[in-house]
Amino acid sequence: MDVLQTISNRRSHRVYKAEQLPEEVLTLILTAGLQSPSARNRQPWHFSVVQNAELIQKVHDEAAKVMGKGGSPRFADPDFQIFYHAPTVVFLFGEKDFPWTDVDCGIAVENMALAAEGLGIGSVILGLPKPAFQGDKADELRAKLQCPEGYDFVIALALGYSTDMKDAHDLRQEKISRIR
Repeated sequence: MDVLQTISNRRSHRVYKAEQLPEEVLTLILTAGLQSPSARNRQPWHFSVVQNAELIQKVHDEAAKVMGKGGSPRFADPDFQIFYHAPTVVFLFGEKDFPWTDVDCGIAVENMALAAEGLGIGSVILGLPKPAFQGDKADELRAKLQCPEGYDFVIALALGYSTDMKDAHDLRQEKISRIR
């Protein structure tokens, strides 16, 4: 698929089939993340790939508990789940003490989301799990997700065969300044 067409086609999907991704497809997506540029080629990330629905739900439950019902109106909906019941979630953990970690992990997660789109896989990039790594069970979750020492949660990517379709969002040309 043409890169510009892939960028144009990519959407944040929020409904997924339960079917897991084939290992070879998942490997291609993760490789796209590993190929991402990073400041000083530091590669300050660690990808934890979770296909265990119970563990994914534990992260959701802890984030919901930390945020409370008032943290986001979505938590008032008993059917809401942060990961939209995607069968695969990639948690990106980043080095705590590197100033460009968040930027580099953002680049890596977008590379993976675009690779997924090019392979016919739906995705949604998620920051909402962050409170799970700030609550009482943060250390337990980091351990279960094999977060390396000196790293912490930055962002996540839910992946799966999507069953929803969304229109493209409006392009806001006023968000561009041209200085010549």
